[in-house]
Amino acid sequence: MLRFILGLVGAVFSVVLLISFFSNISTFLSSPPEHTAEEEFHKHPKHLTLASDGPMGKFDRKQLQRGFQVYKEVCAACHGLSLVAFRDLEALGYNEAEVKAIAEQWATEVPTTNPETGEPATRKAIPADRFPAPYANEIAARAANNNALPPDLSLMTKARHDGAAYVYSLLTGYQKQQPAELLEKFPAAKTPQGLYYNPYFPNLNLAMPPPITSDGQVTYAPGNPAPTVDQMAKDVSAFLVWTAEPKLEKRHATGLAVTVFLLFATILGYLAYRNIWANEKRKVRVTGVLDPENQAKTARARRKAGVKG
Repeated sequence: MLRFILGLVGAVFSVVLLISFFSNISTFLSSPPEHTAEEEFHKHPKHLTLASDGPMGKFDRKQLQRGFQVYKEVCAACHGLSLVAFRDLEALGYNEAEVKAIAEQWATEVPTTNPETGEPATRKAIPADRFPAPYANEIAARAANNNALPPDLSLMTKARHDGAAYVYSLLTGYQKQQPAELLEKFPAAKTPQGLYYNPYFPNLNLAMPPPITSDGQVTYAPGNPAPTVDQMAKDVSAFLVWTAEPKLEKRHATGLAVTVFLLFATILGYLAYRNIWANEKRKVRVTGVLDPENQAKTARARRKAGVKG
């Protein structure tokens, strides 16, 4: 009786699932979801080639220094690098004195506590400090940015699909006006007041105004490429690849060494097999009814029993 009841409950449950499944399919076919402006007008990031790309890639130190300069003069006012310390800049080619000077001259001081009064205070940064956040807290950051929270850039190229290409495309992809086709097909998708249209941003509109607006916005040292909008966007994208993965070159070198070792071990193992085991493998020992000893015993037993054949 119990089995019958359980079977009946299972059958009813299965019927309900089937009804729900076919009902959903019918609804989908009769009233398919409408296309959105984001689906039709969002663009895939532009192609970007950096020296650090590929399994043999290495950072271009000069480009990283230019990218840091762009970050310092353009991005640092709103975006932090909470996972990067000033002393890490030595990996970009700066010496100890230069790193110390950069830390001391950083626009945002490091939060601390006054040892005499216990009140909140600030101090000049030292090389051991991480880059201080540009705002005291999230509330202050939102209040200064139309309720938008500027993200930390330490891992930005890891956190976004297509990494550096996304950052580069976003920085160079702002458009003053939305396409007429977009407004014609999706009148409700007009960019709201206080937002900026960028087809490389997932929902097409973002609160960050164009950070790099003109050629020469940042002055590069002599011997570097001209600081065009495109070049500055590439440089800061390369710098953010480094902040997200500062050990990239070491990882590439380790991977190459491991690959060479495994290739050598494979060849050595194959040669050892050919030299030691190949001949042993070819020695076939006959067993069972085909064993000569067994065949002789069988023949003797047949003769003794008077069986012919």
